[in-house]
Formats: sequence, C-alpha cells, structure tokens
Amino acid sequence: MAARGMAMIRVNGDPIEWHEGMTVRDVLVARNYKFPLIIVTVNSHLVRREAYDTTVVPDESSVRVVHLMSGG
Repeated sequence: MAARGMAMIRVNGDPIEWHEGMTVRDVLVARNYKFPLIIVTVNSHLVRREAYDTTVVPDESSVRVVHLMSGG
C-alpha cells in the first residue's frame, strides 16, 4: 500500500512512485526496460509503440509490460 500522500502506480504488480505528466516512456525508463520487443498496457488498454512518448499514465494505474521473444 502506498504511503499517505505519495502517488503510486503498479508496473507488473510492483508499486513505483508516480509524478504528474508521467508517460509510458517514463515508466519504461524508470524500470530500465530496454528490450526492443515489448507490449505495454495501461489499465488493460494497449499502448502503441509510437504513442509511448505521448501516452500519459494516470495516478493509481496498472501498467503491464510484457517482453516478447523472437528467434528461430
């Protein structure tokens, strides 16, 4: 549970501190996600890769980041 007065979101179930205007890209940087093939949802809504820099994540959101595997 978040401390009183501290804004939080959950990323893959783990709480992280939230700030006003936080974008999907900010979340990925905060969690050090650099894998090139990922899928991101915010509150169960798919976010397209080209919208990572402009999609704002609301306080108390649930963000899911899934790494895709590729290869042969």
